[in-house]
Amino acid sequence: MFLQLAHTKLNVFGFSKALTLECYRITIQFPNHEKFAMVQQIRRAAISVHLNIAEGCSRKSLTERKRFFEIARGSVIEIDTAFDIAQELGYTTTLDLQTLGYNIIQSFKLLSGMINQSTSEG
Repeated sequence: MFLQLAHTKLNVFGFSKALTLECYRITIQFPNHEKFAMVQQIRRAAISVHLNIAEGCSRKSLTERKRFFEIARGSVIEIDTAFDIAQELGYTTTLDLQTLGYNIIQSFKLLSGMINQSTSEG
């Protein structure tokens, strides 16, 4: 926010921010009994994606950078899986998840590319 570092200009950082905001927007509509269960899990995973990208970009070691990107990608997969269950339970619809799905796919693809790049450089 205040530090205008290089990672804030990366496409993956923009998609992960949009993913996080969309997760919050959608989970507001979940039932109250999920407030401390699925809602919190999805939100923690979403924040994890965004923060691990930021922290990974700050690392000088390719091995460390790759590890943070792998953690972020794992959280993307966790979000995707949680929303699959949420949809099956009727908490949301395919139509409601279109923007989220796009951000999940873009974040996953870009993180995979960053992980592969870190592997080929190391």
